[in-house]
This record gives sequence, structure tokens and C-alpha cells, in this order.
Amino acid sequence: MIELTESQIDAERIRLAVSSPKCGAIVLFLGTTRQFTDAKETLTLSYTAYGPMAQSQMEKLAAQAQARWPVEKCAIAHRLGEVPIGEASVAVAVSSPHRRDAFEAASWLMDRLKELVPVWKKEHWADGGTDWVHPGLSPPAGQNGVQ
Repeated sequence: MIELTESQIDAERIRLAVSSPKCGAIVLFLGTTRQFTDAKETLTLSYTAYGPMAQSQMEKLAAQAQARWPVEKCAIAHRLGEVPIGEASVAVAVSSPHRRDAFEAASWLMDRLKELVPVWKKEHWADGGTDWVHPGLSPPAGQNGVQ
């Protein structure tokens, strides 16, 4: 399961997507909207993406993780649109026979996802300001919505 969604991320559905009787470990990471970044208060986050490229890039990353570690299944879900405080914006799940491989693969997937997948985050601050945030990419000129 690799998906971009405008709906709430269902953690149990993600976990079930990677469940396997061959595996003794499932790592499920949820990235959630926090209320404060340092001393600055967040009201909400919003995400936009270049959809086809983001989907393709997430599929490639899942395949690369399965080639690097003995991973049985991977699932990645990224939310688009507004994500309120406390809700998940991203989920990465990995199943493996052993926990070390599952932890390493999930961590690697999350790092690569933030670095390579064209999804942009906009912070909406309590003081009325906004900031676009993406560690590896800048939003394309004229990009105002989800594609």
C-alpha cells in the first residue's frame, strides 16, 4: 500500500497492510502535527504534492527498502490538504522477520521520503503567519494546490 490521501490516515489499516505470518516485527511510524515548533505555536499544517511524481517516488523507495533489508512488506501513506494538531500526516510501516531490520528500514524510508518525495508542508502559525517547509525541495513556481 502506497498512497497519497486527503482522508485521515488509518493506522490500523496501514498495520494490517504489512502484517505477515512470516514476520516477527512490524514497525509503524506516524508523523503527527505538533502544536509547538520551538516556542512558535502551530494552528495547523497543510500539504500539497506533485501527485504522480510523489506516488512514483514512494513506490521506488519501498522497492529499495525491500532490496536493502529482509523486509516482507512496506506501506507508506502521506496526507494531503489540512492536517490539524494531533493528526497523522504520514505513516510508514515495515514488516520483517526481525526487529532490527524493521527499525532500520522504517527509519531509512522516513528519511528518504522527507528528502526525495515532492510533498510540501505549509505551517500555519498562531500569529497569522505561514511558512513553507521542505528539507530537500522547494515548491514549484505557481504550485498552489494538490495535483
